Amino acid sequence: MNTHNKVFLDLGQEHITIQRRYEALGAFNDLLIALWFLIGSFLFLTHSLVESGTWLFIAGSAQLLIKPIIKLTSLIHVSRVYHTEKR
Repeated sequence: MNTHNKVFLDLGQEHITIQRRYEALGAFNDLLIALWFLIGSFLFLTHSLVESGTWLFIAGSAQLLIKPIIKLTSLIHVSRVYHTEKR
């Protein structure tokens, strides 16, 4: 085995804690998206509730935009903490 190809990563506890918090936030966001679309689907079964269902679909769609924002924020946050610790 060639020892020159080894990569060592130093992931401190702070990095792991930050990452887990963003993962929890992302999971909560995914749960809300699923709820909005599920409830909206049921509301579409009754003609008088179609407008309410449409608003829930809009809310779920807007939250789909939040997913990449959470991921990018997480990456930036961890990167900043990592570069601060290296100094």
